[in-house]
Parts: sequence; structure tokens; C-alpha cells
Amino acid sequence: MVATGLIASTYGLVRLAYGLFLPDVQESLAMGDAVAGRISSGASVAYCVGALCGLAAPRHARALVVAALATASIGSIGMAVAGAVPLFAASAVLASSGAGLASPALVVVVERNVTEVRRDRAQAAVNAGTGPGLVAAGALALVLLPHWRVGLTVSAVVTAAVGVGVLLLDRGGPGRATAAGGASYGWVRGLAVPAAAALLLGAGSAVVWTYGRTLLVDRGASDAASTLAWVALGLGGTLTVATARALSDRRPELAWLVTAVATAAATAALGLAAERLAVAIVACTVFGWGFVAATSALIAWAGRVVPERAGPGTALLFVTLVLGQAVGSSAAGGVVEARGTTAAFLLAAAVTGVAAAAGIRRPGGRSGPRRRDLRRPAPAAAPPRDRDRRRRAAAAAPRGGC
Repeated sequence: MVATGLIASTYGLVRLAYGLFLPDVQESLAMGDAVAGRISSGASVAYCVGALCGLAAPRHARALVVAALATASIGSIGMAVAGAVPLFAASAVLASSGAGLASPALVVVVERNVTEVRRDRAQAAVNAGTGPGLVAAGALALVLLPHWRVGLTVSAVVTAAVGVGVLLLDRGGPGRATAAGGASYGWVRGLAVPAAAALLLGAGSAVVWTYGRTLLVDRGASDAASTLAWVALGLGGTLTVATARALSDRRPELAWLVTAVATAAATAALGLAAERLAVAIVACTVFGWGFVAATSALIAWAGRVVPERAGPGTALLFVTLVLGQAVGSSAAGGVVEARGTTAAFLLAAAVTGVAAAAGIRRPGGRSGPRRRDLRRPAPAAAPPRDRDRRRRAAAAAPRGGC
């Protein structure tokens, strides 16, 4: 599906490929670790701005697709031709906004071009695009590195091509109408626990996305070996398709606990034993699976806590997660320069572990904030309307695990 290709390119080939090419970029442009972290933070903020713009304009899906392919492609070209850090930084921030713009646009595109019976599977297929995108970026790097400028140019061309493909295949017309609801924002309070968890996961995971390959290179890995580990990240994310049903049958809080603990353990393993290639590849695979699966748990968590506002609730949690990445990237850069990569990765693992604790069931109750639900038993199966809400939440979520 072309829409899956747009997610794969804007996320895997552009936004998240920053960390893949970073060691070679730093060598070419004499860029320090702290500066690299601040650029990653700015890119995360740009992603959030793009996502918020997209959510505010659901009737302009085609315009959003144009904006997504333009920002991602132009930003990638800007990075490729940059001869100094300022142009590279500005271009990286611009490119990252493309992923945020693409996500809400493709929700509408899929809804109006796919029959209802196939719509849920289509949305899931589009949402899984980040994993293959990371694999493609890794394969590209294996062929081209250390020529990172060529790699970014190829990413720009591919992103533009699949974006045009989406526009050509989109039949236009309105998507399904969604209830706007009232103007009250009291429902936001119900998301306090999952929002805090998302913020911490974003902060803790940022060190791997930004400095993962840098860590491997610093520990003596070759370009090919460190790139294979990056491919393992993508493969791990793709494996979430195989475990999605098993996790969806569990409470969202339990699914969150399991996946966030896996993410924390993988981060710690990288910090402690990245010089062992086998350990690094396994850790990257587990990290990719844990992170992407945790974002799916956030979707289900929002649908459970605020079922009447599942779509906006999910979007809020994803924006919070990426804001956490913005904070985490900048902080990690400072720690790497001051204390080294091992300290940065272990600190990030601890932060992610705290995020996982949000999924622990409280004594005499569940982990979520809605204690009044304890007085009535859960239904044996969700009624059709609740299942529809969950599907809408999944469709409204920003794609690809951020």
C-alpha cells in the first residue's frame, strides 16, 4: 500500500534515520554530542507541531500529504547539501515535521479509499510502516555509508515519489464523520497517569534513537555491524504485528508494563554490552519491539480511560511521548559529553523503568485513575460501540511509534 510507504519513508527513512547517519554527519560537520542532542530535540518539537496542525485540519488531507512530502523531502535535501551545522540543523527540524503531518492525513485517506470491511486491517498496515522503513534505511546505509549525503538524497526522492503516489491514488471526498463533542477538556485529567508514562518513555527511549549507532561505533563496531543493529530495530518493530493480538487481549496497563520493561532492559543491555555484536543486535530487536508495542498499548489505554474521547486522547498521549523525546535527546547529549555513553544509557533505562511502573496494578485496584470502575464487574466482551471507539482511537493515533 502506498500509504504504508509514506509512513515508512517519513518516519524510517527521514525522521528516525537521523540517528542512523549521525556518526558520519558528526565527523563530516565537526558536530558535538550536545549539539546533536539539541537538534534531535528540535526535530521532536517540529514533529509535534506537524501532528497538531494535522489534527486541527481533518478536512484537508490532500494538502497535508503535500505538506508532508514537501517538508520531509526538502528537509532531507537540505541536510544532504549542508556544509555547516546551522543549515543541517534547520533542515533536520523541517524534515521531522513531515512525519507529524503525514499521520493524520493518512487516517482520512485510508478511510475514504478502503471499504469498511478492510479498513481496520488497512489502518494497521499503514501504522506498521515504520518498521520496514527502518529496515530500508539500514539497507541503504549498508550500501552507501560513509556517503550519508547520498543516502539522504535517496530518502528525499523516495519520500516525494510515494507522496505523489498517495495523491494520485486518493479518490478524494470526505472521510467518516467523527463526533466533535463539547468544548470541555475535563477528560484530560483522566489521562494523567498514561500521559506521565508516555512522557517518561519518550525521554528514556530518546538515547537509543539518537545515540544508538554512535554508541556502537564508539565501542568498536564497523559501519556494517552498527548498521545491522539498526536494521534489527526495524525488524523488532515489525515483529509487533505477530504479538499484537496477544497483547490486545490483556489489560492496556499490563501490556504497557511488559513492553516498557522490555524497552528499559534493552536500553540497559546496550549501555553495558554494546561491544558484543550479538548482544547489541538482540537488544536492538527487543527495543524495537518494546517501543512500538508500548505505543500500541497507549492507544488501548486511552480507549479504556476516556472512551468518549479516544481519538483526541490518543493524539495527546503521542504528542506527550514525542515531547518527552525532545527533552530526553537534549539531556542525553549533555550526559554523553559529561559522563559518557554508558552513563547516558543506564540513566535512560532507569527513566524508562519508572515509566513502566505506571502499569503496575495498585493494591485493591487497577493502575488507572478511574477508581469508580472497581465497584462494577467488567463485561465479558466489549459491546460493538466500544470496539468502534477503539478502532477510531487506533486510526487517530500518530503513526509509527513516533
